[in-house]
Amino acid sequence: MPVIPGSARLVILVAIPLRFAAFAQGPATMTPPNGANYWAVSGRFIGSKQCASCHPAQAKNFHQNSMSRALEPIESCAILSGDIHYTWTDGQYAYSITRAGARVLYTVTEGKETFETPLLYAFGQGKAGQTYVFDIDGRFYESRVSYYSKLSGLDLTVGAINGKPADLRAAAGRVMDANEARGCFGCHTTGARVGNVLQLKAYENGVQCESCHGPGGAHVDGIQNGKPRPNSIRSLKGMDAQDTNEMCGVCHRTWETVVTMGLKGINNARFPAYRLTNSPCFSVTDRRIACTACHNPHEGLVSDDKYYDSKCAACHNRTNLAIKKRTCPAGKQACTSCHMPRVEPAESHHAFPDHWIRIARSKNDYPD
Repeated sequence: MPVIPGSARLVILVAIPLRFAAFAQGPATMTPPNGANYWAVSGRFIGSKQCASCHPAQAKNFHQNSMSRALEPIESCAILSGDIHYTWTDGQYAYSITRAGARVLYTVTEGKETFETPLLYAFGQGKAGQTYVFDIDGRFYESRVSYYSKLSGLDLTVGAINGKPADLRAAAGRVMDANEARGCFGCHTTGARVGNVLQLKAYENGVQCESCHGPGGAHVDGIQNGKPRPNSIRSLKGMDAQDTNEMCGVCHRTWETVVTMGLKGINNARFPAYRLTNSPCFSVTDRRIACTACHNPHEGLVSDDKYYDSKCAACHNRTNLAIKKRTCPAGKQACTSCHMPRVEPAESHHAFPDHWIRIARSKNDYPD
């Protein structure tokens, strides 16, 4: 059985990191960047350890946030550790991911021929799943199968069900263009994307401090030499709901991005910034409906619905005349369990809280 050479490097991709904006060291602040100018085009990255030396409170629990592990090296990736042997079959094609000593191999065969390549990176820590990306002759490919935590195994990558591979190479994965590769690495690492340039020589795994706050070199230099420079580091203070939504949406996809791309149907439940913007209670200037009003980016995600009750009550209380004292007549706790129902797209094997906040009339109620 001949083996098609892979010369390939495999990378794992999964959903997920926040993005932010606005600069400040002194009283002046800059307008939060939108998707077009979010990515730093210059500056020196110093690494999260140096940030933590001056900001221990923010760094203390950040490791609990899945964004911090948006990219894991193969050697420390939990899903790929030990004597693994994940397999899956789709028609004539058989897939496997196995460990061979220090390497992890991705193999696809149709009986007569076999494609095989080692994985080099792991994008995502697998809370929902992991999608693999390999490179052949300098071009990245997205693997046709992904690992899903709910299955403890493999299945088709989201979107792959819509196409039937014409040959073994297509069965292994689809080619990613330069823009897509740059976006994926940019959102799952810190420092791999500089402006519109993707460089993989020096970066930090996962979404770390400088992913959101920008390169910290000039900021640290100013502190150390006693001449702090205003606007040398991004500040997230003072942002309203629209500012925050635009920042997070750089990677989580904004309303504009989803609409422009024409992403209709239940799969867009994966894009919370888009869904939140559609909520009847969304206000562009009200910080109480901003992403960070509910989610502390320096902490792990809280899954207990009751935790968010105080966030809802910040607006929905009997003293708030602005909303005519509207409060829920059906329940007094776990608001999000009803008003942000979990939605599980068939291909994702993961239930996402629907951020289109509303009165959900039935389980099939999915406005789009």
